[in-house]
Order: sequence, then structure tokens, then C-alpha cells
Amino acid sequence: MFGLDLLFGRYYGAEFQSAFHWHLERLDIRHVYIRPRTPHLNGKVERSHRVDDQEFYQLLDQDGISDDIHLFNETLREWEDYYNYHRPHAGLGGQTPYERLLAKMGAPSLPKD
Repeated sequence: MFGLDLLFGRYYGAEFQSAFHWHLERLDIRHVYIRPRTPHLNGKVERSHRVDDQEFYQLLDQDGISDDIHLFNETLREWEDYYNYHRPHAGLGGQTPYERLLAKMGAPSLPKD
């Protein structure tokens, strides 16, 4: 798939374990289990959660956004767009996740807004 090595890691949870595993397998995505409370095995996700908390969730209550589900969802979509397409990431050498994906796929870069 796109010539990328894809890996999906998650904490244990039996709810949909078999169906989920085989769905990823069909997509040629390697699925690994991560033991709970082991952030050293899950550093990228833990870092992402910290950024979400520091740059998104802490700002919500300033405008009463968390009290309105529609406004919350709209604001979350705006945050996700900013985070993935516009916000430089130090761990990606200043690229956005989208720019990194394009580079990994060998696709031409799109002009920035």
C-alpha cells in the first residue's frame, strides 16, 4: 500500500480483536499489541495525546466550546486539519504529517495555502 511500511499498535482489548486484526491484515498493515502503562513502547501516541491536551483541549473551556457538541465537533475538525496539514512537527523535521506522507509516497508536494 503506497510503498510504505505501515504499523498499527494498540493496547490490549478483546472487544473486536479478531475482526480488527484480520481487517488490518487484509490491508497489509502489521498489527502489534502494546502493553498498557508502557509509554516507552508507545511514545508517538503518548506525545500526540500530550500535544492534543496542551494545544487543543486546554483551550476549549475558554470559549464554552465543550458545552456544545456541534461546536466541539466543528472545532475538533479544524484542529485536526491544522495539526495534519499546517502545523510543522519537530519530529518530522519541520514537515507536516501530510507533507511527510507525500514525501514517503513519492508524490509531488502541493502548494501551501
